[in-house]
Amino acid sequence: MDFFFDMIRMTPETFSNLMNQMIEGTWQALEIFLYTAVFSVPLGIVVAVLRESSLKPVAAVTRFYQLVMRGTPLMLQLMFVMYGPFYMFGIGMNRFFACILAFVINYAAYFGEIFRAGINSIPRGQYEAGQVLGYTRSQTFFHIVLPQVVKRVLPPIGSEFLVLVKDTALANVIAQPQLFDVAKKTSGSMVSVVPLVVAAVIYLVMSAIVEAGFHRAEQKLNYYS
Repeated sequence: MDFFFDMIRMTPETFSNLMNQMIEGTWQALEIFLYTAVFSVPLGIVVAVLRESSLKPVAAVTRFYQLVMRGTPLMLQLMFVMYGPFYMFGIGMNRFFACILAFVINYAAYFGEIFRAGINSIPRGQYEAGQVLGYTRSQTFFHIVLPQVVKRVLPPIGSEFLVLVKDTALANVIAQPQLFDVAKKTSGSMVSVVPLVVAAVIYLVMSAIVEAGFHRAEQKLNYYS
C-alpha cells in the first residue's frame, strides 16, 4: 500500500527526475553487463582450451583459477580487485576498470567450464567423419563440431547471462554507480519504496530481453538436433 500512496503523492516533476536518474543507472548497469559479456566469453573459450591442455602444469593452474573464482563470492573478488593493489603495492585502481576486471575474470571461469563440457560432449567420431569427408582438423572443428557445441552451451550461457544482469548490482560494494546504487540512494532521499520497485521492474525487463534473445538463438540452431 505504501507504494501506491507514494505514487499518488509524487508530482510529475519528481517522477520525471526519478526516471532520468533510473535511466542513467540502467545505462551504467548495461555497460557493466556488455563489457563483461564481450570479454568474458572469449576468455572463457581460452580457459576451456587451457583446462584441456596436455601440459599438466597449465591445466592444474587453470583448474585452480576456476576453483578460486567459482568458490569465492563475487562481492569479495570485487573488493579484492578494487582495494588489494593499494594495500599490497600502493597502487590505486580506477573504480570502473576494477569492476569490469573482477566481473570478467569471475564469469570467464564459469564460461570456461561450460565450453569445456560442450566440447567434450561431442563424440570423437565427428572428427573421424570429417577426415573421411576430406576436411582438415580445423575445418572439422569449425564446420562440424563448433555449431553443435554452440547449440549445446547456449542454455547454460543464457542462464549465466541472466545471473549477470542481477549481479551488476554487486558493483555497489565498491561504490560503482549503477541501477541498484541509484535506486538505493533515491529511495533514501525520497523516503519512498518507489525507486526500488522501478529498479526491480527494469531488472525484470532486462532479464526478459536476455531470455528472449537466447530463446530465439536456440530456435535458429534447432536444425543441429
